[in-house]
Amino acid sequence: MSTAVKPFSSFEMAQSQFDHVAEVLDLDEGACDLLRNPLREFSFAIPTRMDDGTIKIFRGFRVQHNDARGPSKGGLRFHPMETLDMVRALAMWMTWKCAVVDIPLGGGKGGVVCDPHNLSLGEQERICRGFVRQMGRNMGPALDVPAPDVMTSAQHMLWMLDEFEAIHGSHQPGFITGKPVGIGGSQGRTEATGYGVMFTVREALRDLDIRIEGTSASFQGFGNVSQYAVRLYREMGGTPVCVSCWDQRDGTSYAYTKRSGIDVDELLTVTDRFGGINRPEAERLGYKVLPGDDWISQDVDILVPAALENQVTAENVLRVGPRVKVIAEGANGPTSPEADRVIHERGIYMIPDLLANAGGVTCSYFEQVQSNMNFYWDKDEVLGKLDAKMTSAYMSVSDLARKRGIYMREAAYLIAVDRVVRACRDRGWV
Repeated sequence: MSTAVKPFSSFEMAQSQFDHVAEVLDLDEGACDLLRNPLREFSFAIPTRMDDGTIKIFRGFRVQHNDARGPSKGGLRFHPMETLDMVRALAMWMTWKCAVVDIPLGGGKGGVVCDPHNLSLGEQERICRGFVRQMGRNMGPALDVPAPDVMTSAQHMLWMLDEFEAIHGSHQPGFITGKPVGIGGSQGRTEATGYGVMFTVREALRDLDIRIEGTSASFQGFGNVSQYAVRLYREMGGTPVCVSCWDQRDGTSYAYTKRSGIDVDELLTVTDRFGGINRPEAERLGYKVLPGDDWISQDVDILVPAALENQVTAENVLRVGPRVKVIAEGANGPTSPEADRVIHERGIYMIPDLLANAGGVTCSYFEQVQSNMNFYWDKDEVLGKLDAKMTSAYMSVSDLARKRGIYMREAAYLIAVDRVVRACRDRGWV
């Protein structure tokens, strides 16, 4: 008799991670029940007029996991496979991410079930405005602050801001982050997540007494995070030898390798706005093209999964090359618990997602501060503050991991959950 395989649940994975930390911290039942589930969640329809005049209904979600430390903060994703389960998990991870870098925000996340590849800009604009009309009473600078995420951009954020301000009849640039520079956006926001990943990699290599100049790395994904991570890693002296991405014409995933080093600007000449690479054009530029899953088996020192969740699994973790010393999670939840155990047993240095990719929300916080006070910093100041914040957070996590002899992921969770629990207790919630 065959047994059906249980589908992967990101939220169950997030809850399982929390349950382990709750046990270590010996949290009481009330605190556990409060934090392993969202405070609030919304599911709604977004009626949208399409370019051909028909009305199509898109499903939208917004989850506010916990706001004990400050307003909810989190991205808005456009994805055809978006689910409430995924949004719940991402909102929970965002709570821990804000706490581990010690910024005064809570965790939120949103999503719309749609495929921007098949939508005109006008249709996408109407979806953005419809999202705000549904959620406007439950979002705002002091309540819940959205930001770009998978397949959304500064333009999407500006449409949402314009709709929110039209509803409320006032300028409120602090309502949303990831806006265009010049209309309330922050210098350095575009680079922030990828740069933040590399700031933590730099510190990890120092801890391991490894010179970055002699290392090589493989990256999964070629979106915003990966592009800027690859760029900064190369500027630091490392050699990025592989990025994986889908072909913009057929949707198949491929790994693009060049032993002399990936040139981001060169690859961008054959890349669409969603990060999809034109395979024949890349081959003409001298890139060797392999199956997409081969990003994980490259003979490199560093792996950076920077695409989607559940990408390093029990099925492919054994393909991780013997030279790999560091894994930095540029994506949210890219490593399954089963794969995580194998990585831990192999002694590979893991920089967990809630620390490694926290540069984005940190710079979003900087943008929110600048928008609310109507005074803006230059790029060097923003990136300097980002470097200081990421380095401080990394050192707190690595120090705890070293002192207690525990895995970096566990140390990051212990710090984050403890900070949120203290805020909940101080408010009298538990």
